[in-house]
Amino acid sequence: MQYIILDMEWNQAWPGSSAARQPLPSPMRGEIVQIGAVRMSEDQEIGDEFQVLIRPKYFKKMNSKVAKLTGIRDSVLREHGIPFAEAIEQFRAWCGEDITILTWGFDDIAVLRENLAVHGMEADWASRWYNAQLIFNAQTDGSSNQKALKTALEIMEIEPSRPAHDALGDAYHTALICARLKLAEGIAAYEQSLRDHENGFHGAELPGCLARSVHKGYENRTQLLGAMSGAENVCPVCGGPMRAGKWYAQPGRRYFTMASCPEDGEFYLRVRIVPTEDGQLRANRLVYEPSEELNAVYEKLASAPKRRRPRRRKRSAAKQTEA
Repeated sequence: MQYIILDMEWNQAWPGSSAARQPLPSPMRGEIVQIGAVRMSEDQEIGDEFQVLIRPKYFKKMNSKVAKLTGIRDSVLREHGIPFAEAIEQFRAWCGEDITILTWGFDDIAVLRENLAVHGMEADWASRWYNAQLIFNAQTDGSSNQKALKTALEIMEIEPSRPAHDALGDAYHTALICARLKLAEGIAAYEQSLRDHENGFHGAELPGCLARSVHKGYENRTQLLGAMSGAENVCPVCGGPMRAGKWYAQPGRRYFTMASCPEDGEFYLRVRIVPTEDGQLRANRLVYEPSEELNAVYEKLASAPKRRRPRRRKRSAAKQTEA
């Protein structure tokens, strides 16, 4: 067995753009444009590396914020990128057999599976996968909070030597962290780490959870919730568009609403808003099937009296003149 430390960069369509509205074979929050990976032996010795650029098929124009963050430009992908299917074939050939994939966080593997589905490719080869971040938490401070890769490097007192927000650079830094962890023990205790993870999200699925996803790159809450009600609001059963009702605020930057699909009926949506290192917002989105408990939560939120903002008193004309 060997470990494959994987990281990826992906492009996102602007909410409301023609790219975001185009029909896809299946839901895909981002289109992969770069894969980076580092091999590690079973005794945790760092080995060779892999990287490839991918020419996007659906979200062809690079999101300006993604381009600024990663340094990946349209011209670079046109000149050096290869089709997704070809890139995956190269990656799988490099990986070999009997692999265990490790990523820093849950996003990469979810986006990989979505991209494989859109391109009609199997995903079984990536089924043995673990989030190294949970193992790191369990073996360091025991917290359930998500940690940026930069933070973990600081905790481990590892000096970064590769560029950040580069797939191979981030994979290499993740490998340096993994080399200091007790991976076999962490994997054996992984189910407990999932249960301990923050709010069950991105870990053990909460009862009745039908789908979960992460969406990045929003400037403000209004834009984020608009996308969750619009382009990103797809049915967990058929993948078709849903209509969402009013968003109700809950503690911890969480928002709750009901959505309906013409084909499959009603569902509940819960979104948690998380600030990211680049000053933008990320949405952690969960879709639930209706239950007595969630029905009661929704009815309580919908029937709560609306809080009125105190009106600002206008200054008199005389006082305004004096001023």
